[in-house]
Amino acid sequence: MTLNFSWLFWAFLSALFAALTTIFAKVGVQGIDSDMATLVRTGIVFIVLMLLILMTHKWINLASISSTTWLYLSLSAICTGASWLCFYRALQMGEASKVIVVDKSSLVFVMIFAALFLGEKTGLKDWIGAMMVTSGMILMILKF
Repeated sequence: MTLNFSWLFWAFLSALFAALTTIFAKVGVQGIDSDMATLVRTGIVFIVLMLLILMTHKWINLASISSTTWLYLSLSAICTGASWLCFYRALQMGEASKVIVVDKSSLVFVMIFAALFLGEKTGLKDWIGAMMVTSGMILMILKF
């Protein structure tokens, strides 16, 4: 079995930042409407990304972006916004350790959607893993 570790490094780094995001968001959402907290977060993300793009000279003419790319990035942005709004609302109401477990169960949805819409192949071991994730989520959120 061979692994391309470049994507794996970035994926683990993403997971680390996502974990910190949840902790900081749980503290930051206290005393403010969750929708307003999402707006503040989005504004900060916009500023940081704009600076990054400008400093690394990655800016391109927006007119050069294809209509298909615009469509799918727009749909992704709408879904991101909806996800963030729901996530902040859930964080405001629930325990961070429980909210994040349900939030990260999105990987099961990704597997299903990737198979249906992107034609990605998933094997038995992948579906067993998805069932284990789902079972783990249920165990972690139920109170015994």
